[in-house]
Amino acid sequence: MAGAATVVDASAPIDKDGSRKNNTLKKPAFTAYSYIVDASLDGSEVISYSKSGVSIKVIKKMKQGNLDTMPVLDLHGQTVVEACESLSAFMYHHQFEPFIQIIHGKGYHSENGMSILKTQVVSFLSQHPQVLAFNSCPDKDGGTGAVFVLLKQN
Repeated sequence: MAGAATVVDASAPIDKDGSRKNNTLKKPAFTAYSYIVDASLDGSEVISYSKSGVSIKVIKKMKQGNLDTMPVLDLHGQTVVEACESLSAFMYHHQFEPFIQIIHGKGYHSENGMSILKTQVVSFLSQHPQVLAFNSCPDKDGGTGAVFVLLKQN
């Protein structure tokens, strides 16, 4: 499998010779293309996601937009593949920032008025290992057409 990392399963039983039975698992590397979904969210839907352990105080700050200046990525006009590539590169480039903002739009110019990019961004962010939380921005910062993202600090 291309782009796979080998992971040792520490719970696997040990053979007589001291090696582990079935001791390797293939774990695909995280890529933008791994998470393209075939569904669409409504552009006006409010999004909120957080992993366990994220402070309620931080979530409240994000929802109110009480954050310092942060890097912003605008995905308007991009295809799903372009948006995933842009988002992946942007997150890599800004991985040491505590917060980033992603503008995905509300889908008003999309087929059926559904927000295809919003759906992809939500899928991508919810599965990305660096993302601790994200939520729709307040109206003054883009409303349901954008999200603030809290990144894990290494």
